[in-house]
Amino acid sequence: MLTDTELSTVADRLWAAERDRTPVRPITDEYPKLDAADAYRIQLHNIRRRTGPVVGHKVGLSSLAMQQMMGVDEPDYGHLLADMRVDERVPVEAARYCYPRVEVEVGFVLGRDLPGDGCTEEDVLKATEAFAPAIELIDSRIVDWRIRLADTIADNASSAGFVLGAARVPPSAVDVRAIDAVLRRGDEEVARGRSDAVLGHPATAVAWLARTVARFGVRLRAGHVILPGACARAVDARPGDAFTASFTGLGDVSISFV
Repeated sequence: MLTDTELSTVADRLWAAERDRTPVRPITDEYPKLDAADAYRIQLHNIRRRTGPVVGHKVGLSSLAMQQMMGVDEPDYGHLLADMRVDERVPVEAARYCYPRVEVEVGFVLGRDLPGDGCTEEDVLKATEAFAPAIELIDSRIVDWRIRLADTIADNASSAGFVLGAARVPPSAVDVRAIDAVLRRGDEEVARGRSDAVLGHPATAVAWLARTVARFGVRLRAGHVILPGACARAVDARPGDAFTASFTGLGDVSISFV
């Protein structure tokens, strides 16, 4: 385990990297034995110093495509804060980020609190008020995305922003395991996937999240937005890019960069 001083030092380093848009070398280069528990402590240290309220959580690395892309073999999670919400109508300044990427996800909007220990897929679907088309904006404060699992966990699971489309579809109206998603940059298709790429069932990822955060005294609450993981690989975002993600049964969501 890292000492409290070491944890604080690492958290300060990541905080400054995000603030100054100056990525740092992998934390695991200096602390090769950094484990997930200490990495989550670093993440929470920086979440507590943010001024905006927590409005949800994201599961990262829950699809085989993303695990292979990042070179890891298990999911992680991060926090979504109010100031991370992106408006479809307002272009995002790419210079605010170090290495921005976008990925398509089926968003869960909770209507009731989820249980912690023992949370099941059935619990998740009963508590979900609606599904929404979503794009997550991810970023790494680690240089060149050279991350191991502990690096990305400490870095709030590489979270940076999220945008939801207008649609709100009740769980009874769509099979959440069989939603096709296509991401286009302008008119060019750049990624394609299906919702069951996320652990076979996106609700499985949300149930895993509820059980996992409970160990840290965190609950998934009514009104929270939960992003269960990417349906397809992440795509680099550059100034001038305009992305639209289309989901069967859910409609579209878009994000653009300047």
